[in-house]
Amino acid sequence: MNRLSHRRRAAPDVTGLTTADLLKRGTARLARARLEYGHGTERPVDDAAALLAHAKGLVRPLEARDLARPVSARAATRFDALLRRRIDERIPAVYLTNLCWWAGLPFYVDSRVLVPRSPIAELIERRFSPWVRPDAVRRILDLGTGSGCIALASAAYFPDALVDAVDIDPAALQVARINRAGLKLGRRVRLLQGDFFSPLKGQRYDIIVSNPPYVGTAEFNGLPPEYAHEPAGALRSGRDGMDAVRRLLREAARHLTDEGVLVVEVGNTETRVRRAFPKVPFVWLAFERGGGGVFLLTAAQLRKVAR
Repeated sequence: MNRLSHRRRAAPDVTGLTTADLLKRGTARLARARLEYGHGTERPVDDAAALLAHAKGLVRPLEARDLARPVSARAATRFDALLRRRIDERIPAVYLTNLCWWAGLPFYVDSRVLVPRSPIAELIERRFSPWVRPDAVRRILDLGTGSGCIALASAAYFPDALVDAVDIDPAALQVARINRAGLKLGRRVRLLQGDFFSPLKGQRYDIIVSNPPYVGTAEFNGLPPEYAHEPAGALRSGRDGMDAVRRLLREAARHLTDEGVLVVEVGNTETRVRRAFPKVPFVWLAFERGGGGVFLLTAAQLRKVAR
């Protein structure tokens, strides 16, 4: 008969080990586990670095200056526990640390919201140039804000703009409030609960940006286990993944200024969007750091589409 053991797991022996040594060991463990990446990190070493920084109590990413420093037994024990949870439970690393860096800013995240990973970060860092005149932007709308990352980063990079952030999920807005307070952007970012444009009462914006749900039923059912920790409602968008896109194309024009633009991420649904709307003049954006499936349309183009 097997007996359960209630003895504590022995602390790792870290005598003489540096942070670099532990990072190497952790990276190797994660690589052997053949996990899925892309939730705020891209490779085993990225996950290991994020988890090790958290285990060491750092509130910033691990840096080169940290690598030669010794590791305490307490930090090593915490790191070991984080690695085991990442491997055994397939929890994305940033959910274990509750910290994700995106567009150069730190965001609190947990399973109430998607992990920030959109290539739209690059657009925000460039202040949406050359598609708008940055100094002329006064109002920005983020639909499906989740953690608030797009709205709050936009406010940070457009210090003269007011930003509205909408989400239908009150739990997601709780996370967005945490991030708004942490980034001290409460005066310029308004958080609104509602479905798409419903809480906006005809207001118009220079930029409307959205990373809406865009995963179809078949694709959702085949996603790796890491995605099961994210809110399904923030991923799924009808049988073909295009319910949200259809609504954005139908309703966005009347909420844009004459020189305004709509920017939408559709990810792997790009091919279906192209086929479904062959006459829509989408501009599909390219990103230096990788990623795709993001289109841009001007207000004038959208009004023609609506007609």
